[in-house]
Order: sequence, then C-alpha cells, then structure tokens
Amino acid sequence: MNATLLILLSVAAPRGLMVELLRDPAHAVITDRQPELGWIVDDDRRGAVQSAYQILVGSSPGAGDLWDSGRRRSRQSTGVSYGGKALEAEHAYWWKVRTWDGDGKVGPYSEPQLFRTGRFGDDGRGFPQESRWVRLDDGEMVLENRQRSNYHERKAQTVETRPDGPTFVDFGKAVFATLRFVAEAPADASVMVYLGERRTPDGVDRNPGKTKIGFAQQPVAVKKGTAEYTVVLPRLHAPMPHSQVLPDHMLEVTPFRYAEIAPGAKVTHVRQVALLYPFDDDASSFASSDDKLDQVWGLCKHTLKATPFLAMYADGNRERMPYEADAFIQQLGHYAVDREFAVARATNQFLIHNPSWPTEWQMHAVLMAHADYWHSGDVEHLRASYDDLRAKSLIALARPDGLISTRTGLVTPEFLRSLHDAKLPLRDIVDWPPGHADPDGKGKAFGSTTPQGERDGFVFSPINTVVNAFHYRSLVAMEEFARALGKKADAGFFGKRAALVRATFNDKLFDGARGIYRDGEGVDHASLHANMFPLAFGLVPDARKASVVSLVKERGMACSVYGSQFLLEALFDAGEAEAALKLMTSEDKRSWLNMIRVGSTMTTEAWDETFKQNLTWNHAWGSAPANIVARKLMGVEPLTPGFETVRIRPQPASLTSAAVKVPTIRGPVEVAWRRDGAAFELTVALPANTRAEVWLPGEALTEGGVPIARAPGVRVRKSVASVGGGRYRFGGTLRL
Repeated sequence: MNATLLILLSVAAPRGLMVELLRDPAHAVITDRQPELGWIVDDDRRGAVQSAYQILVGSSPGAGDLWDSGRRRSRQSTGVSYGGKALEAEHAYWWKVRTWDGDGKVGPYSEPQLFRTGRFGDDGRGFPQESRWVRLDDGEMVLENRQRSNYHERKAQTVETRPDGPTFVDFGKAVFATLRFVAEAPADASVMVYLGERRTPDGVDRNPGKTKIGFAQQPVAVKKGTAEYTVVLPRLHAPMPHSQVLPDHMLEVTPFRYAEIAPGAKVTHVRQVALLYPFDDDASSFASSDDKLDQVWGLCKHTLKATPFLAMYADGNRERMPYEADAFIQQLGHYAVDREFAVARATNQFLIHNPSWPTEWQMHAVLMAHADYWHSGDVEHLRASYDDLRAKSLIALARPDGLISTRTGLVTPEFLRSLHDAKLPLRDIVDWPPGHADPDGKGKAFGSTTPQGERDGFVFSPINTVVNAFHYRSLVAMEEFARALGKKADAGFFGKRAALVRATFNDKLFDGARGIYRDGEGVDHASLHANMFPLAFGLVPDARKASVVSLVKERGMACSVYGSQFLLEALFDAGEAEAALKLMTSEDKRSWLNMIRVGSTMTTEAWDETFKQNLTWNHAWGSAPANIVARKLMGVEPLTPGFETVRIRPQPASLTSAAVKVPTIRGPVEVAWRRDGAAFELTVALPANTRAEVWLPGEALTEGGVPIARAPGVRVRKSVASVGGGRYRFGGTLRL
C-alpha cells in the first residue's frame, strides 16, 4: 500500500449528505436555484475538525462539470450554498464532497447523491414556497422541497381466527394505514372489515362514543378462489379550512392497531399497509433506570414516527389540519428522534400563509422559525419569511408600554391581512379545551367535561399575561433573526422592545404581595398558566423565582397535554428536575402512562376522555417528553445555530442511569449518566466538527480516569468542561 493511499484512508468519506435539508433528494424536487448542501464529517477522533472541503456537482455521478468548488478552507459542513453554473429547471444532478481534517489530510469523496430540480419561481403557487406534487419522467409522484411518505407492509403480532367467527388481528401499535390480506372464498362474497385503535373483549371497538378514537369499517368484495385484497377506504375530507387531503394517486389511510375481518372467507397473510414519512429508527435511543420513563419516551417516539404521514404536521385524524402550537411541539420532538428538518420547515411555511385562529398560535409560527434556525443553522427560511415573522410577533397590537392586546381596537382588517387572513377570528386561547364557562360559552361543544377546562380557571382580560409572555418570547426571537440577517437597526429595535415588555410585564402583571403573576391586568386570579409561561420564557427575575416556582409545583399538571411542554420546560429551567420527572412518570389520569393504560399507542389529544370527550388517540402535540428528555433531562441543546457548539447539561434527578442518542444536523450526540451513591460517571460522544460545554455536577473530577486538569483535549473552568468532537468519560463525586 503506497503512502498516498494511506493518507486517503486516514480520513473517512463524508456521510449523511443533504440537499435543502432533504436526506433523499432523489425522491423530491428542489425549487431553489442555489440549493444548500450539507454533510456529516465522519471522524470519531478526539477533537476532529474539518479544515477544508471540495464539492463536485455534475450531470453524472462522477462529474464536476457544473461546479468544482476547489479546495475551500472552511469548517462549514452545513448550509453550503451551491456556487456553480446555473442549474436548469426539471433536471437531475449529482453531487459529492470530500474533506480535509485538522492536520491537512484529505479523505475520499462521499458516495454521489442524486438531486432533482423542479420549476423555479412562484408561478401557479397558492402562496410563496408552497410545496406541490410533481410527476417525474418515470411516473413517480414526488413533492417539492420535502420528502413524500411511502407505504410499508407491517406484519401482525397476533392473529386469532375463531371457528365460524371473525379473524381478529393485533398489529401491536397503531399507525395510519389500510389493510391487505389473502382470502380464500368458496363463492363470491362481501366481507366486512373493521379497523380501530381500541378493542373490546369481543374485537374492534365499533362504538367509540363521542371520542374520535380511530374506527372505520369497509366492505370488501371477494371472488371465489384465492386472491389478495387491499381495503380501499373512502377519501377523507375533513371539514376544516386548511385540512390536508391525500391526493388521488395515494391510498386513503385511517389510524388503527386492530383489524377484524367478518366471516365469509378463509383469511391469511394479513398486513397493515402503513403510510409513513421517512424515518430512521436507529437515529435515536433512550433507556434509563426508570421503566416508566422509558415507556413514555417510547410512546412519544412512535407518535413522532407515525403522525407526519401527510408529509406535514397536522393535528390528528379528526381535522388533519396544521396548527402552529401543535406543529411546534411536534417539530421539537421530531428533531429529538430523527435527523429530519424539511417537514418542519414546510409546515412552518404553510402556516405562515394559512394561519389558524388563536392569538398565541400566530406567535408559535415565530417559535417554529426559531427552532428551524437553531437546529439547522440555515438562515434561508428567515430571510424569505422575515417580514411575515415580524407581523406574527403581533407587535402591531402593542400599546405604548409594550404590552399587546386583541381587545383594544387594533385588530383591524389591515392587521389581519398582514397575518394572511383578513377574516381570521383572532382570539386568545391560553390552553385547550376551554371550560364550560369560557368567554364564548362553547366549552361543551369542544368536548370539555369540566367547568375550568384545561386552563386552571384562567380569567381573561384585555391585557392577557399568557399572550404577553409569548409576545416577549417572539421579540427575543426576532432580535436573533435580525442579527443573523445583518439587520443591525432591527436587532437594536427588537432588543429594546423586548426589554420594555419585560419591564412592563413585571411591573403590571406581578402581584408583589403574593409573589406570583396574575392572569391579566386588573385580575386577581393567578393560574398555573400565568406563571409557568413567564418562567419558561425567561421573564421571571431571579429574586421572584422561588415564589413562582412554588405555585407552579403546587398546581402540578393543571394544564393540557399542550401546556405540559411549557410546564416541563419551566421546571427544568428552574432547577426542579425531580418535580418534572415525577410529572413525566406519574400514573394519574393526567399522565402519559394513563395514555398507555387506556390502550393508546400514540400520544392522545387530551389526558383522558374524562377531560375531553371528543379526543383523538393520534395527536403529536402530546409528545412533549420526547424533546424534554433530550433537551432538558439529558441536557443536549445547541449553543450556536446548527449545533456547531453544543451545551450538555444533564439534570437526571433521581435516575441512577440514563443513556440517550440525539440526532443533530452534524451527527448524533450521545450522553450516558450513571451514579452509585455520591460517585457519578458521565459519558459524552460528540460528532466531529463540533465543540461542547459539558456541565459536570460534582467535585474531584476526572476524565478517562485521570484528573481532569491533565486530560488531553479538555479545558475546564468552574466545573464546565470545553471539549471537541470525540468520546469522553467524566467522573467525580456529586455535590449533595
């Protein structure tokens, strides 16, 4: 083996290539004339970095006839803009990349990746950046700028055929699917098929009551003899303004775990035909010393795998409509379990131009863009949507002291047009569902079974504490967007406005005598929501945190599955990890374990039918533990956009062991925790081309078995270690 070949073999080829955040761009089309490219630097050596890269783009797998970047000295491995000859619309291209390591050694090129362009420009689109279906030359139907979902056959876990009775099948977990089976019939017949998420002792639950738990029945005409049949379900058109409908070229699906096939033929080879968005099961993992927490995480991961079947985040099977708050929680969870970014961006783009009605949901569109930016590191979406995001911050509703209201005459037709819906019935929501005595008197119509609903008795007023907490968080995000885009004047404006809102918020909405936040200006009532949102969004000064945290802990899970996202964030950020862990592993009716106990295999729309009669069993806005475990309990969060630098700050509370694998755009981050009495061990594995600050919760610190001050590649200051890519094993004694 010659010296040149040895040098090549010392650096691995890049992997995990993406074009416009698409993992498989061959099965999509891209409408950006200068697409962004990215890859994972495959080097597990400690401190490994990329010092340079070279990209070839061509009309065939090995060519660089459109672009040869040459060797570019740069650590950039995400969001690299195409810089070659103009790409033609509706063409196929290939690209590959190689990298140089920190010592200047070059590695081999990656495997070439195919990508396709579509039509450029906005002609014929319902709104800018709309993603449409496109037929390729070979007949395949694909989507613009996002992957399509595909059908997968799933085998049954158990099949029970009763003499002269139905065939009953359990697939173990519910997915959005239809059914396929082989039938041997003595004569032509019509066989009834029942599909459902819930079972009874007799079979599929055919009477789910007022709930929207999945149930469908469909006759199948079978012919004499043996043949295979696929259940063709009627097309679902949900009666909502922005509901998503599967196109004609796709089979309709319904959520089900169980299937029951009535007598009439001998049935064999029964399979679910599941419609699933591309998902890498190996991209994430979690296991801990608490089996209950592991079950909850598994429930959430399956939910996040099964629910983006529309290639967009939607609210479950009843409405199939994207909502901003639902999508935001699903987005955070999706990032935590798979290296996937395109569906979140497409959903955010859709919702910016097709908003739903709640006041706070408008500002969730800003939070979605913020999460996109921090997880992808890409400013393209921010640049295209900046003016819309500014409007979604609702800054036009502000009075002179900075606080906003939807009830002071500022919600004009012109303002609503800035949100892209001149007829939007904008209303504050706080949480969902409302109680019987909600302002519109419609609580029962939305399935609520209690007077307070999920709002902890929140009292609405023109200056709403929850709405203004979201407004503050949106202003902070807008300041970051402006800085990222080089808009210095705007950044200064948003920074000053955020400071004004924070000061006014604490002056006019805080009850100094009780040490807690009131529901609104001129209101005495102080709900969980009026306190957990300010705590989660960084509005509470340190001197006030003790009393606010006390109320939040006392109220417990007095919120919906949506509100639990912010409750758990508030507790972890306040250092109350044990309280948060107890909520995630609770067995009360307001818990994820209750979802499992009643039989659901996906997170439910509400905690239980006791609280919302018309709930669904396939609603990803209940999947908060997926992202909370990754971001807060195990402490894996980006310190800079695109995970170039990472903070690892575990808060494992009473867990004696826990291990997580979190996908990022630069590769997986792995964190494992173990303790025995006061002794702890924290293992961290980082992808190349990243740096991390690792918060160490103890004294007498070691790394790799030696005193941390002598550990190679580790700098430590005040129990925070600074490290590059690679694997590290920290130990020490806990501060008890």
